[in-house]
Amino acid sequence: MQDRTKSNDAAKRPRGRPRAYEPETALRHAADAFWRSGYAGTSLDDLSAATGMNRPSLKAAFGDKHDIYVKALTDYWDRKFALMAEALAPGKPLGDTLMQAYDAALGIYFSGEGQPRGCFVVGTAVTEALDDPVVRQIVSDGFVGLDERFRVRLEQAAADGELSANADPDALAMLASATMHTMAIRARAGTPRDELYALARKAVNAICR
Repeated sequence: MQDRTKSNDAAKRPRGRPRAYEPETALRHAADAFWRSGYAGTSLDDLSAATGMNRPSLKAAFGDKHDIYVKALTDYWDRKFALMAEALAPGKPLGDTLMQAYDAALGIYFSGEGQPRGCFVVGTAVTEALDDPVVRQIVSDGFVGLDERFRVRLEQAAADGELSANADPDALAMLASATMHTMAIRARAGTPRDELYALARKAVNAICR
């Protein structure tokens, strides 16, 4: 009777990963581990602990450590660009949309538990880009994409008469992006959020002048 009960219990247990496993959630938990310690400072055991998955399950789902990092990096850009697209959508004054974009970025930079963590790309990927061509390409494409999103919005503002006739949308877009990168670095270095918001406001005033 006891053996039959054990057999029935075993038959009821699901095989493989638990039902709670969701690739998107697990990948973002892995990103949290990389975000906290950097690529080199994060081990497979750290990733296993962060995701609740053992090494074989991690490899089956995402590949090796480098694969996991690349997927996490790509996912980060996708999420950030989605926020930027929402913030920079036309229909509101240029200054308001730029401040929404910076506020959305600050929401990311201060999303860590207990301490600000800045930007995942600036904080972890820039150092890896030097020796890793795959990471370097993702970082480069992301920066270009960020510049482009600002440029499109600024060109629209120029067409709507919100900028002076001699304004250079390309140069202003790079200034807008550079401000965001500066905010990310300063956030990780401990600058309070309200000070960074004020910094963004000064940059926006300069861009919209």
